Amino acid sequence: MILITTIIAAGLSQGLLLPVLSILLEQKGVSSSLNGLNAAALYVGSFAMTLVAERVLGAVGFKKLIAGGLSLVLVTLILFPLFPGIKAWFVLRLLVGIGDSAINYAAQLWVLLMAPAEHRGRNISLYGMSYGLGFSLGPLGLGLLRFGDAAPFILTAVLFVLVLALVLFKLPDSHPDKVEHGENQVRRFGRCYSLAWYALIPALLYGYMEASLNSNFPVYGLRIGYSTDQIAALLPFAGIGGLVLQLPLGIWSDRFGRKTILIMAGVGGGAAFSLLPLAGDHFALTLVLLMIAGGLVGSFFSLGLSYAADILPRHLLPAANVVGSFHFSLGSIAGPGIGGLLLQFGWSGGVFALMGGLYILFGLLGLLFSPLATKNDIG
Repeated sequence: MILITTIIAAGLSQGLLLPVLSILLEQKGVSSSLNGLNAAALYVGSFAMTLVAERVLGAVGFKKLIAGGLSLVLVTLILFPLFPGIKAWFVLRLLVGIGDSAINYAAQLWVLLMAPAEHRGRNISLYGMSYGLGFSLGPLGLGLLRFGDAAPFILTAVLFVLVLALVLFKLPDSHPDKVEHGENQVRRFGRCYSLAWYALIPALLYGYMEASLNSNFPVYGLRIGYSTDQIAALLPFAGIGGLVLQLPLGIWSDRFGRKTILIMAGVGGGAAFSLLPLAGDHFALTLVLLMIAGGLVGSFFSLGLSYAADILPRHLLPAANVVGSFHFSLGSIAGPGIGGLLLQFGWSGGVFALMGGLYILFGLLGLLFSPLATKNDIG
């Protein structure tokens, strides 16, 4: 329950900061391409953290890494309204990315290591649901802007104070298993790719989708005629769809095989994203398509990690977790920047056409992937 609470807070911070800062910069007249690049700063920080996350976790343990990440995000939330320039926000977003990455890496690996193979899909889906719940609640902070630009940041900072206190006083101190001697980090990453490359792609796609949707959709929505309140109402529905299907998809993946579910969800979610530009400014149709797309691909990160855990030996799971976080950060950096450029050059619908095409391509690639059989492979 403590880990779930922590992950909800981490998801909420990202789900709030992306649309709130994008809208504030759009209102200041910042170009969409520069807006997208600024949003990507959060994931540059996340990427930097993944490079050292495994070693830091081994040195300080789960509790201290989670507490450190919470503390860093808390301080930056307070600083955002105090330093409202685009350059300062770039630096602060870097720091938020580092903090959120520390929280997510430690929490998701802890859940993954604790989950028995026969219930891995279900248990990691509960983790994903927690993050998705927080991320879905985040855009609701747009409504707080009517009370002043600082209001969303202050309320989120208060939440982080409460969660940090819970972690410090209630979370047990624990460390991951030591890595086998004689196998360096590069070699372990290479083995993860060679054995489970298909299972590691979902993290890349999920990061691209999440960051692009929350950074580019507010700008896209304003330009096709949606109000700020309508955008705030629409954005959570991608996350709500993910919440609805997260646990069923996890359970089905335990029963029918992880790869089968990933292929079906990728093709279906990609089709829904590709249809989104055709909805135009029709609110109800946009809502339904966002909910379908988010529902089908909202489990990609957790399902991908679960599939990797099926394929890989246990001692490679920390390295696979690093690779998954690395891919998530890489996709998250690319998403707002590419989407911002498409918006800048006038092809607004291209944001979702490209996103949908990538998911469909992933589904088709699944037909070519055949993992080497291992003792804990369940499909």
